[in-house]
Amino acid sequence: MSDEDITLTAGDAEATVRPGNGGRVTGLRVGGVELLRQGERFGCFPMVPWCGRIRDGRFRDGGAVHQMPLNSPPHAIHGTVRDGAWRVARRSADEAVLTYDLVEPWPYPGRVTQIVALTEDALTLSMAVETYGSSFPAQIGWHPWFNRDLGGESVRIAFDPAWQEERGDDHLPTGERVEPKPGPWDDCFGMPDGVDVTLTWPGRLELKVTSPEQWVVVYDEQDAAVCVEPQTGPPDGLNSRPRLVTPLEPLETTTTWRWTRL
Repeated sequence: MSDEDITLTAGDAEATVRPGNGGRVTGLRVGGVELLRQGERFGCFPMVPWCGRIRDGRFRDGGAVHQMPLNSPPHAIHGTVRDGAWRVARRSADEAVLTYDLVEPWPYPGRVTQIVALTEDALTLSMAVETYGSSFPAQIGWHPWFNRDLGGESVRIAFDPAWQEERGDDHLPTGERVEPKPGPWDDCFGMPDGVDVTLTWPGRLELKVTSPEQWVVVYDEQDAAVCVEPQTGPPDGLNSRPRLVTPLEPLETTTTWRWTRL
């Protein structure tokens, strides 16, 4: 385990990774300007082995029902790995590879590997979940907190989803798809051709969040930051759209944030 920060550099871009705090990216600076909200709970953390909320903290796998801790009562939220310490498998000036072994309360043995790679104009995050034994359902996602302003006008969010998951009073999808609605949002959207969301800080920076996955949660209900969360399925997806990790097929995905100066 490592409690020491890892600093990656490429050109005038600098990313800080904290293995001991959930394997999260705690900072991303471009030309000295910090893009991520600061604080122990913020930055950008991996959501594994599920994303968003699980209804009542329970999910079914075949005939077994598993109960996760209700860390956002009455639900369980954002997986287990953001609370753990990750190991540093490899690091260089512009890349860090971290691993985390899944432990209780998650009922299945497995390993998560996350790669954080920085270039002069992009940060790419890759993640894989593999099993040490039996197959199990899982999800992968990332939860970045982008600063709402960078010392100027507030950020503008632009994207063109095919649908919005209807959200019930319990903040979970009802299973119905509706036409995308205007914000503010704490909602999941479908983008069948891949996640593609543009954040623009007028006069400062444009940043595109992309991923081959078709699900993204957008959250902009706080004053300090906005969140654009690519993930492999919707909230409560372990119940509604489980992705299976098998001995032959790990669950893998990636997201890239690419920026342009304005």
